[in-house]
Amino acid sequence: MTATDAAILVVNAGSSSLKFKAYALAASGRPESLGDGQFEGLGTATPRLRARAGGAPVAARDWPAGARLDHAAAVAELSRLAPALLAGRRLAAIGHRVVHGGLGFDAPVRIDAAVLSALEDLVPLAPLHQPHNLAPIRAWRTAQPDLPQVACFDTAFHRTQPALAQSFALPERFAKDGIRRYGFHGLSYEYIARHLAVLDPRLAAGRVAVAHLGNGASRCAIHAGRSVASTMGFTALDGLMMGTRCGALDPGVVLHLMDRYGMDARQLESLLYRESGLLGVSGISSDMRALRASDDPRARKAIDLFVYRAGREIGSLAAALGGLDALVFTAGIGENDAETRTAICAMAAWLGVELDAAANRAGGPRISTAKAAVSAWVVPTDEESMIAAHTLRTLALGDGD
Repeated sequence: MTATDAAILVVNAGSSSLKFKAYALAASGRPESLGDGQFEGLGTATPRLRARAGGAPVAARDWPAGARLDHAAAVAELSRLAPALLAGRRLAAIGHRVVHGGLGFDAPVRIDAAVLSALEDLVPLAPLHQPHNLAPIRAWRTAQPDLPQVACFDTAFHRTQPALAQSFALPERFAKDGIRRYGFHGLSYEYIARHLAVLDPRLAAGRVAVAHLGNGASRCAIHAGRSVASTMGFTALDGLMMGTRCGALDPGVVLHLMDRYGMDARQLESLLYRESGLLGVSGISSDMRALRASDDPRARKAIDLFVYRAGREIGSLAAALGGLDALVFTAGIGENDAETRTAICAMAAWLGVELDAAANRAGGPRISTAKAAVSAWVVPTDEESMIAAHTLRTLALGDGD
């Protein structure tokens, strides 16, 4: 593969979306962005596609009401779009975000039938994500069986955590069966850990609490670029309150819901994954922007609870790190909602966080005062670039750095 004749595609599939980004291999051996885009509304009545390459739109399509485009159809559409997206280059490989790697996958891996089967076995651990991560992989294996595909895992970054941080207080036989804390959003945290060295080289060796706040939300304690602790555990349901997920919940509540309301596993899954969080508390929306725009007191309650849970966990991560040097905000809410950052930083004032209001309104990157004992930052995440780098490295197509 040379810098001029081939490219790779990165795919990040969600429950109703499919994000994609194309990269060429530059002369340096590193991935160089060519174009990107997104399918939205997959499986719904209003699917749409937007894509750009070379800074210009190359696709803008809204399907008729009721079209209900699925992931396989989106892959077929993306294959037709590929020549414009890749600027005539040959598609050499595809890298995929896969949420759960379980115990078997602690690094990116080239996908074959055995790998795909093992990843399908993990669907019950990430029912909101894993099926949609795997759908494009299956579609491309059918359409282009010889095209190399690489799975990059959100759990892999957290495998450096101490054994105690990965353990539940359950009988050992369950731990041997893989019931333990995995942690998620690892590709995002890995990117942040690498990028901190660019912002402030001292932070690369420091103790940092990163907040990935979006429709999915978690926090991660990072020391010297390695994951030490995470708010998410066995599944991507644990920890912080999220868009539609409840976050940390007393297990006794689940038992009560079963006894009092007769709920079975599938009903509980729907409640905890899809009907709770910002949506459940507000009764209005899972979108922080919609809640900010609402004058309904339920919207305010949902926002306040989201902030409280995200702020309270700072103390837990600081304890795991033995101190704190910096806070970092990333993902949709973390990068774009100054009010949420203000409120969370206020909860961390006891640690030495001192917000610079003007810098925070401007979006950073540094949003704390120069004299603050603990600095605060806004760092846009880039999971796609991490997937691209891992794909190149796994297939030995470039240096991947």
